[in-house]
Amino acid sequence: MFCRILGFVALLLATNYPLHAQRAAFTVGTATAAAGQKANGYIEVPAGVDAGTNIPVVVVNGAKPGPVLALVTGAHGTEYVSIIAVEKLIGELDPSQVSGTVILVPLVNLLSFEQKVPHVNPADNKSMNRFYPGKMDGTQTDRALFMITKEVVDPCDYLIDYHGGDLDESLRPYAYWGATGKEAQDRISKQMVLAFGLDHIIIWGERPTDATASRYLDNTASLRGKPAIVVEAGHAGTVESDDVALLVNGTLSTMRALKMIAGEPHYIENPVWLGKVVDVISEGPGIWYPLVKRGTYVSEGMKIGYVTDYFGKVILDARSPVSGVILHVNAVPSLKKGDNIADIGVVAAKAP
Repeated sequence: MFCRILGFVALLLATNYPLHAQRAAFTVGTATAAAGQKANGYIEVPAGVDAGTNIPVVVVNGAKPGPVLALVTGAHGTEYVSIIAVEKLIGELDPSQVSGTVILVPLVNLLSFEQKVPHVNPADNKSMNRFYPGKMDGTQTDRALFMITKEVVDPCDYLIDYHGGDLDESLRPYAYWGATGKEAQDRISKQMVLAFGLDHIIIWGERPTDATASRYLDNTASLRGKPAIVVEAGHAGTVESDDVALLVNGTLSTMRALKMIAGEPHYIENPVWLGKVVDVISEGPGIWYPLVKRGTYVSEGMKIGYVTDYFGKVILDARSPVSGVILHVNAVPSLKKGDNIADIGVVAAKAP
């Protein structure tokens, strides 16, 4: 009997998934769901040097035991496709069919969404994916990220961070995967990103290694030992059904890989691995005229667009500094000094 038990434990460990007893209830913020139930609530961010806020959260507590998966989006409130995709998942996930628990945070940056302000939280002009793990004695963004770290990152086993093309970004879909040097953790996160199925994957290196200054949501999870990936789809504020489907179906496939719902995952075969991303930055204000579209492969030195002054005089020929793929290109004519004209992904020398 003892040998049989050891064999069973070894089989479970070989799946690389955490072992969990069934929870009577699971609570995030004000949302508490018993086993087999779904509950809505808020992660309450108290007032401090500026106003407080309430971040919507949903807990889908499966009828069967299993791991905890966090799905977080809306750090940039005008990256609409990712927000709509997680909203759809809230409706589609049936706790009676789930093993484990899913924490869904559909909209971190409420003011950005409500006021249609890209990139930052209007309350303090900070990006809500640059100040993790947060702090309670900072501005609203700092306090919100502290609460997400405490209420979402700390209790989860796996995490997916969703993004997409903001109002001024014409973006092609891609994912980020970053190695931590921990073999088991990296194997699981790589399995997650391949199961998600986006065909271009950025190998994200040179990330912060200090857990007290982790900056990004997925990096915060990774530094705490939780496999995490970033996925992006949607462009220039649009909500197209194909982009939404990429994120919804990718999530469900990843949940199948993690044995949280029934069915087989659909792993991407032969993705394009990108070894680095190079920015093209505006040298001054002007009017932007792109000559390439998202997803275009460009060669080093190729002209990708130009900038004129307000009288139509060309003041900059924007050229690609590398050969690679246009991950996103500025989607609007407006440019100021320091704005991102384009991001170019460079194909990795070899797959990880």
